[in-house]
Formats: sequence, structure tokens, C-alpha cells
Amino acid sequence: MLKQTQTQKMIQKLSPQQIQLMKLLQIPTAVLEQRIKEELEANPALEEGDVSMEEEETLELGRAVEEDVSKGEGEDEEEIEPAPEEFDIEEYYEEYLEDDEPGYKYKADNYNPDEEEKNMPLAVENTFHEYLIQQLGMIETKDERDELIAQQVIGSIDDDGYLRSTVASIVDDLLFSQNIQATEEEIEAWIKRIQQFDPPGVGARNLQECLKIQLERKLEQADQYDSDELASLQLALRIITGYFEEFSKKHYQKLQRQLGISESQLKDAIEQILKLNPKPASGYTSGTRNTHYVVPDFIIANRDGELELQLNTRNAPDLRISDHYKEMLRAYKERTKGKRPNKKEKEAVMFIKQKIDSAKWFIDAIRQRQETMYKTMYAIMQYQYDYFLTGDPKKLRPMILKDIADITGLDISTVSRVANSKFVQTEFGTKRLKDFFSESLQTQDGEEVSTLEVKKILTEIIEHEDKRKPYSDEKLKNMLQARGYNIARRTVAKYREQLGIPVARLRKEL
Repeated sequence: MLKQTQTQKMIQKLSPQQIQLMKLLQIPTAVLEQRIKEELEANPALEEGDVSMEEEETLELGRAVEEDVSKGEGEDEEEIEPAPEEFDIEEYYEEYLEDDEPGYKYKADNYNPDEEEKNMPLAVENTFHEYLIQQLGMIETKDERDELIAQQVIGSIDDDGYLRSTVASIVDDLLFSQNIQATEEEIEAWIKRIQQFDPPGVGARNLQECLKIQLERKLEQADQYDSDELASLQLALRIITGYFEEFSKKHYQKLQRQLGISESQLKDAIEQILKLNPKPASGYTSGTRNTHYVVPDFIIANRDGELELQLNTRNAPDLRISDHYKEMLRAYKERTKGKRPNKKEKEAVMFIKQKIDSAKWFIDAIRQRQETMYKTMYAIMQYQYDYFLTGDPKKLRPMILKDIADITGLDISTVSRVANSKFVQTEFGTKRLKDFFSESLQTQDGEEVSTLEVKKILTEIIEHEDKRKPYSDEKLKNMLQARGYNIARRTVAKYREQLGIPVARLRKEL
């Protein structure tokens, strides 16, 4: 049975301006410039330039205009009748907005127009797949169909040089994209031919096949090696072909028993395997890979023992409200002085005012973003002062979001937005902001230290261990406890995994 009920409840709802500020806080400096350009393009009332006291004058003028419109509303009921629901004011002014395109700021403040413009020549390099296609052109194919099959196989090779697609999927791709009915035998034959291309190992289906192809290619040139090196290559091929699992898991003693070889023979064979390239295409340029540069959001400089913090605002242009739109408001005020505005004039001025308000909100949001980011980073800098002076990770204090929120008076979610995807440039390198946040670990003396300090010491211990007998997690736990850190073996394993360090068995070397 359906029925209607009426309830009241209190909810907290963010205003559009607050939502805009939260979004601006989340984006890093590298994205801020693009976001400002988008706003400049969307709002003609916003333009680049120094923000001055004229803003207050514009706001006063806007309030006066709003009062004029409000007064007119009570005098002529028919004139101010709301427009039909399908009327879109943005469409009504679309032609006007398109004619008023704001400019962009392409040059930095320190740009000298008198300087000679110099173009940096760009190197033209073939991509990895183009290199394979060139090699395909050097071998004989039966006909155009045969060449299209080969090109499909090459196109299925990824940027590491591996053929990740199955033979069946390549058959299906040829049927749908080229309308070619190929057999799996034809595909396999072309895979074998392409695996003879350079670089050695290209077209392999997995790491084992990739290493096997490279070793076989070396053994084809046996006359280039002495007897000892040739024997090591043959043993390496035997290990990869028949004992790959034992090799990958570093079960060296088991390999010695099964192959009936000495430790020195095994060591020589493993050295030959380690010389191989697990990613054959790594030495070639790929058009699908982009180079990503880190743009620091903050810069901390050490001025004779005093830390100095500044925001990186080099590429962010100054913003202000358009003079043209302010003049339009003034002209309206003069034109309607002592008169009752008609409906079109009211709609026009309300549109202008809406754009000016939107521009003001965006300028305020950018200003609040800068203030909030500076306030948060300054608190972090003061909290981790010793680290920023020395660069020693052991000087990092335990710090969580709540610590900075309590210092700044900001909400934890706001601090989190500032810390996310932001970087700070120091004299010790550019660091990710969220890396300064860590939980605390209690020492045996009752002192709280940062988990980052423990991870640093753990890394140092493992770096200096005997790789023939690497330390187990239990041994690492005992060594850390001997240094005064109250830590469990499970915690050691967790920190080791977070650092990307494998277990003791996989760290073992001969």
C-alpha cells in the first residue's frame, strides 16, 4: 500500500562556492593553469590582470543595480513575468559571448620580448613498431594477404616487446578488421619469423620464452665465445628451458642437485641470464608513452639556517573582473537613472551581474586556495623543521592529518585535499607531500618515532646484509628490537612489502 508522508530533517549542504574551492584545493599546480584558462574561456567577465580596489567598487555598483531591478519588479507585474521554462538565457546570449573571447597569458613575468626566439630542434625517431615494420619490408612475403597477417601480429606486440594476445584472438582480429580468414598455423609461423627480428626476444609470449630466444640467438654465434663462456650459455639455456620455476624462485641448491653442477658453474650461468634484457623494446621510443614532469606546488629554501616557504605561482596569471563588463554596468545605471527598466534590460543586466559574481567567486576561490595551501604547508614545515634543515629521514616526526588540522584550525578533509597530489621542492629533492605523514611507533624507552624512520633503518639493514645469507623477517625483527624499536615480525613483513623488498629467499645471491 502506497502512502505519502511529510518529514523534516536537517542536513549540511555545501554551497557552489565551497564546492568550487574544494575542487581547486585538490588539483596540483601543474593543472591549475589549465583550470584558470578554462574559466577565462567560459566567463568573459573574468580577465588577466592585477586585482585592485576596483573590485569593491564593482560590487557596490552591482548591489545598486540589483536594488534598481528589485524596485522595478513591484511596479509592472506583466513586464517582469518570468520567461517560459524552455527559455535558456545562456542560449539567448550565446552569440554575444562568442564574440568576446578572453586572452591567455603565455609568457612568464620575466619574459623579455627583445630576446631572440630560438626553436629547439626535435629529434625524429622511429617508434618500436615502425622499426619492426621496416624489418618486415626486408623479408619476402607471398602476397598482400600474407603481409597483412604479419602486420597484425606486429601490431599485437606491446611496448615491452611481448606478444600478449593469444593466437585465437589474432585470428579473430584479422577476420573482423581485415576480413581475412587466417589459420592458427599461419599465425604461429609468422610469430616464429618475427621472433627472429631485432631486438632479440621480441614477440615472446612470456619472460621464459623471451630469455630462451635471446640465449638461442647468442648460441647461434658460438664462434664468438671461448669454451668456458659457451658452456655457461648452454647451461643457462638448459636452466631457462627446463628449470625456470626453480630459477625464478632462487632454489639454487635444488638446481645444483638436479643438474649435477657446482656452485661456480651455476653462478656463471646465472650471470649470463642476468645479462639478458627482460624487456626487449626498452631501448626504443614508443609513441604511446608520455613523459610526465613533476611541478612542485611549494618551494622550501634554507637561508642560513632559516627555512623560507613560498608557493609556486609562476604559471598562474593574475585575475580581475573585466573593465568592459564594469562599463556595461555603469552604462546601464546611467541609462536607467530615474526610469523604469524594461524586461530585456533587466534580463541583460542580471546576466552581466551573474557573470561578474561568478568571476568574483572564482577569484576569491583562487585566493582562498593559495592561503589554505600556504597555511597547511607552513604548519608541515614547522612540524618537520629538523628534516627540512638536514634532509635526514630519521628526523621525520610522526605526523597524521589531525596534527596539522589542529595546528591550522582547518578540517581534516581540507588538509587531506591539500596533501593529495602535491609536491614540495627542497634542497634534498622534490618530495611528495603525503610522504611526510606517517603513524608512530613506540620505542622500548617509551619514545614515539615515525614509521618512516623505522623503514629507513630497515632498508639500510637489508642493503648491507650478506646476500648469500639474507636476513629473515624474524632476524630483522630481532635486529630492530636490539636498536630499541618495539616491533613485531608481522609489522616488519608489512613494512618490507611496502618498501617493495622481496622475502629473504628471493634476495639470495650466489
